[in-house]
Amino acid sequence: MYKPLLTADDIYKKEFKTGLRGYVIEDVDGYLDQVIKDYEGFEREIERLKRELEEAKATPSVGIKREERRPEPDVPTVPSNPSNYDMLRRISNLEKAVFGRPHQEE
Repeated sequence: MYKPLLTADDIYKKEFKTGLRGYVIEDVDGYLDQVIKDYEGFEREIERLKRELEEAKATPSVGIKREERRPEPDVPTVPSNPSNYDMLRRISNLEKAVFGRPHQEE
């Protein structure tokens, strides 16, 4: 993977020295050379990723091993016919999670 020479913050904070006629041309040219190298690197990386994506699309996914797949999160099963007690208990648990303690009237 390509590691850029400059970050957006580096570019934003860059200050050039000034001479009699404005900025020192060598400083500006050197800095722009770094920016150009970054853009060229990004373009190469984008092309590589596009090729990799096309290869992945062309390759059937049947060959993926079970271990390579992401494990699916455990989702608790909800009974198809919950009772009022179950629903009230869930609501109470949600209230405790949101408000921290049961609501008390003064």
